[in-house]
Amino acid sequence: MKKTVLITGASSGFGKASVKLFQNQGWNVIAAMRSPEKEEELKNIENLLLVKLDVTDSSSIKNAVEQGIEKFKTIDVLINSAGYGLMGVFESSDESQIQKQFEVNVFGLMNMIKVVLPAMRKQKSGVIINISSFGGVTAGPFASLYNSSKFAVEGFSEALHFELSSFGISVKIVEPGSVATNFRNGMEMIQNTIEDYNTELAAFIPKFTKRTEHLAKATTEEVAETIFEAATDNQSKLRYPIGDDAKFYIDLKNKNSEEDFLRLMHE
Repeated sequence: MKKTVLITGASSGFGKASVKLFQNQGWNVIAAMRSPEKEEELKNIENLLLVKLDVTDSSSIKNAVEQGIEKFKTIDVLINSAGYGLMGVFESSDESQIQKQFEVNVFGLMNMIKVVLPAMRKQKSGVIINISSFGGVTAGPFASLYNSSKFAVEGFSEALHFELSSFGISVKIVEPGSVATNFRNGMEMIQNTIEDYNTELAAFIPKFTKRTEHLAKATTEEVAETIFEAATDNQSKLRYPIGDDAKFYIDLKNKNSEEDFLRLMHE
């Protein structure tokens, strides 16, 4: 019997690459996105259901999950790939930007899991994969809102890893580094309104880029392959970093004292 995967954020980036990979591997795929009517590449593909889903809309989540179960009878794997990035000076951010960052990256992810869990508990099996980032382990300047949302995903996922294990449900985290996806290109920048930050803000991107310019960055397809590995390896493993730059920053924090980590990040 074919297994079924539900993938959010399926219109681009890691989500779309994962849809293609799982479908090619013979899975039933529920490809969830905000505007399925605009999707041309994925329509009319065998064993693939396009569903309308906005992770900030509870009724949208419920309807998408119900459609998927109605068609394929089960959901074996949930991949929370939908995400939103907000960068810039925290002091210049407004309440709506802060709210949106957490509505998409944290509360939307939580609501997806809550709606899928009854089916997984009933079948006593399932895998939940949450897409985080090396920025869910380490934090840097001008990424406070994005980092804090991904830190929340990491802590939530780790707790659920233990909470759901007795039901045969695995929770896993994929932690990509810098990848050229629409997510990165479409990352929203907070308009800085405070002159005191200008010098450090201008120096940040060159400094960040130089630190890892010699390290290999994962492709979107390699991230999808890591997601597929997490879904199918049957390992009691929580975190899957992908990309040499991601591993560099994670090791920088985990393999150094806090004093050394902070010094190295300031350099």
